[in-house]
Amino acid sequence: MLVFLIFTFCCIGVLFITSLFILRTVITESPETSFYNPSNSFLPTNLDDTMKSPVYLKEISDIKNDFISESKNFLEINFSEMEVRLYQEGKLIKEVPILAVGDPQSWGGSAAGLYKIMSGNKLSFSIVSEVYMPYALRYYGKYYLHGEPYYPGGEKLISSVSGGCIRLSDKDAKDIYELTELDMPVLVIDKEKDYYQYPNKKLSDFPEISAESYLVADLDSGFVFAEKNSDEKLPIASLAKLMTALVVAENVDLRKSMLVEPEMLQVYGTTQGLEAGKRFRVVELFYPLLIESSNDAAEILGYFSGRGKTIKMMNEKAKAILMENTEFVDLRGFDPKNVSTARDLFHLARYILNNRPLLLEITKGEQVRSFGEVRFDIKGFLNKNVFIDDPGFVGGKTGYLPQSKYTGIFIFKFLTEDEKSRNIVIILLGSGDNQTDTQKIYKWLSENYRKLTIK
Repeated sequence: MLVFLIFTFCCIGVLFITSLFILRTVITESPETSFYNPSNSFLPTNLDDTMKSPVYLKEISDIKNDFISESKNFLEINFSEMEVRLYQEGKLIKEVPILAVGDPQSWGGSAAGLYKIMSGNKLSFSIVSEVYMPYALRYYGKYYLHGEPYYPGGEKLISSVSGGCIRLSDKDAKDIYELTELDMPVLVIDKEKDYYQYPNKKLSDFPEISAESYLVADLDSGFVFAEKNSDEKLPIASLAKLMTALVVAENVDLRKSMLVEPEMLQVYGTTQGLEAGKRFRVVELFYPLLIESSNDAAEILGYFSGRGKTIKMMNEKAKAILMENTEFVDLRGFDPKNVSTARDLFHLARYILNNRPLLLEITKGEQVRSFGEVRFDIKGFLNKNVFIDDPGFVGGKTGYLPQSKYTGIFIFKFLTEDEKSRNIVIILLGSGDNQTDTQKIYKWLSENYRKLTIK
C-alpha cells in the first residue's frame, strides 16, 4: 500500500494563430512509424514527385505505446476519454472514470504532459478552498489526482469541473492510490492526435524562405507539411515569454498581486503603465508580456515564485511536454542562450492551444477573464504579433535579437474542403522577416490548396 506524506497544498483554485495554409513536403514515414527521436530526418522539401507516406510528429499520446512495449508500470490520465488507467508491466490492470478535470477556458485547465508521482496522502487539505481531498496523489506542482473533496463539516464539494486537479470517486481514488508507488510515471494526455489525412497530390516548388529553420504542421494531428532544420537548436528570443507565462499560469494564483519596486524595472525597455509604486495581479501582467513583449513584465512575474525557481520550472515543464532540446536561462528570452528547435516549439504551441488557450487570446490583444479591472491600456499597446488583424489568427508570439534574427510562432484556424476545422502552426527561427516568410508560405499554399478556406 502506498503511504507517504505531503505538504498540504491547494489544488482547487485558479490555474490557468488573412489565413495561412501550409505546405506538404515529400516525407517518408507512416503514422505507425511516427517519431520524436532527433536522429530521424526529413527528405528534402522540394521533390518533383507526389506525396508519399506522411510524417506525424510524436506527441504525448504516443508515449503510451512506448511504455506498453517497454513493459513499464505507469499511470495514464486521459482527458479525451475521461479515464484513468493503471498499467503494470505494460498490461492494463485498472481503469476508472474521471469525474471532473479543470476548465482551460477559465484558467483552470488541468496540467498535461509526462510527470511522476511525487507524493501522496490518504487525506490532504486545501487551505484556500478549505476542503479535504481523500487519497491525494501529487504529480506536478499543485496538481493532484484525488477522490471527492469535502468541507470540514462533511458536505461534499459538487461541481462539473475541478480547479485543475483530477477528481475520481472515493472508491476509485482509493483503488488507484493503493496500486501506485512513488516515482511511478504519470502520463497525462490532453487530446489524442487524429491522423487527419490531407489530399495526396503533386505540389509546386516551395518558395525560398529566409528562416534558418522552420516547421509547418497540423497541431491537431502532428502532420508535417514542411520543415527545414527543424531539429537545429537556435536562439528563440522572446518566444521564451510563452513558457514564462505558461509556468506562472500553472503554478501561481493568478489573483495574487505584487507591488512593483524600482529594482524590478531595470531591464531593457520600458512598458507604458508599468511603474514603480503600482500593484498588479499576475494575470494583468500577462497583457504587456504577451502583447508588447515587455521585459519588465517578465521579470516581475518571476518575483512571485522567485526568479531562479521560475526558470527551473520552465526547464522542467519543457521536458514534461517533449521539448527535449530546449533550454531557458532567463525569463525574457533576452539571452541568446535561450535555445530551442522548431520541433520543440511545436510542442509548446500545441500545449498552450489545448491547455492554456487564454494566453493565445491575450496575444491577439483580447481581454480575457482577469479577476477584476485590468490596469493597463490594452488597446494602447503596440502588438508585435504581426497577424492580429487576420480573422484566422488563433494566437502566437514573435521575437527578435541580433543573434537570433526574427523568430515566430503563428497559429491559424482553417476549414478544409471536407469541413474539418484544423489548427495549423508556422514556426520560424532565424528569419530575416517573419511576415514575408509567412506570406510566401501562404502564396504557395493558395496555389496548391485553393479549396481550403478559412473558418
